Amino acid sequence: MTDGIFESFSQGIGREKTQENRRIQEITDELRRRCCVYEKEYGTSISNVNIVLERKVAEEFASEHGLWLPINKIFEIGKPGPSGNENDTYIEQEYIYKVNNLLNSQGSIIQLFDKVILHNSIFPETSYTFYKFTGFKGSSIMPIFRQNFIKDSSPATQIEITTYMAALGFDSTEKKGCYKNSKYKVWDVLPRNVLKDKDGDIFVIDAEIKLI
Repeated sequence: MTDGIFESFSQGIGREKTQENRRIQEITDELRRRCCVYEKEYGTSISNVNIVLERKVAEEFASEHGLWLPINKIFEIGKPGPSGNENDTYIEQEYIYKVNNLLNSQGSIIQLFDKVILHNSIFPETSYTFYKFTGFKGSSIMPIFRQNFIKDSSPATQIEITTYMAALGFDSTEKKGCYKNSKYKVWDVLPRNVLKDKDGDIFVIDAEIKLI
């Protein structure tokens, strides 16, 4: 691809992550733009129109840019790993691929992409790269994201997590696993979503995030 969304990335780690976040933002903005075009053209009489339109424009976008992975080829991206409430995972050497069912984003692709952008900003060491879409065309769609695979790791304790979040400038709240600062609220930061490697480094691999 040669357009602005799919430009080549720098080999520098910091620049690469910044470029990827910008790429995800540009894709999100394009999906929003296309949804607005459809809403203006056809109106909003369809139930759950935003979700329906998001799926439609995402399928069109994926087809135009070679970003659709047929569901019957999903095992080609890696060996099945542990699954959770939101993701089925596939592991391939240095990476883990997460196939997101949109459950935690109320079915909204755009809402999920917005959360990924926030995650990448707060936790760049576990930043997500958008890979492709998969699903059953015309009925379901699931974004696929990629993260570095944290090897030789175990769940961090809640005390370790709280210490780590404090170092990032977040205060604890009354709810376990929920933290906030002047800009963000981050929750579900629990041992099931936070890893500690053999060197004691902490990695938040998943969390719910919103702007305050």
